[in-house]
Amino acid sequence: MPDNGLITIASAHTARETMERLLAALTAHNMTVFARVDHAAGAASAGLSLRPTEVVLFGNPKGGTALMQDRQTAGIDLPLKALVWEDEAGKTQLSYNDPQWIAQRHGLGAQSAGPVAAMTKALQEIAKTATEDRPL
Repeated sequence: MPDNGLITIASAHTARETMERLLAALTAHNMTVFARVDHAAGAASAGLSLRPTEVVLFGNPKGGTALMQDRQTAGIDLPLKALVWEDEAGKTQLSYNDPQWIAQRHGLGAQSAGPVAAMTKALQEIAKTATEDRPL
């Protein structure tokens, strides 16, 4: 797993559009959005500059709870997170933790295989919807 389990996908959209598409895809997949953290706005409030950098925390208690029932330490990586950011070349990227990496990190057992596979598939679909140049 490259980058210690971090998956990064280039977006065909601006950071703002990518975030809007991400939120729409999360809603379509019945995910709950728990929080958004706009790091660029935080930097600006401290008189600092930062390219667009925003995290959204989201999940589905049914899937996440199964992982924490297996190993409660998985809760440090849940809810799931996605980072929408603009790189130094002005290109928008979407990054998230690979659920397989989370499972490996916490030594999750066979009972978590189904929920981890479902999370992996959902995240791939959500990321594709958020980043590809196609209508929602």
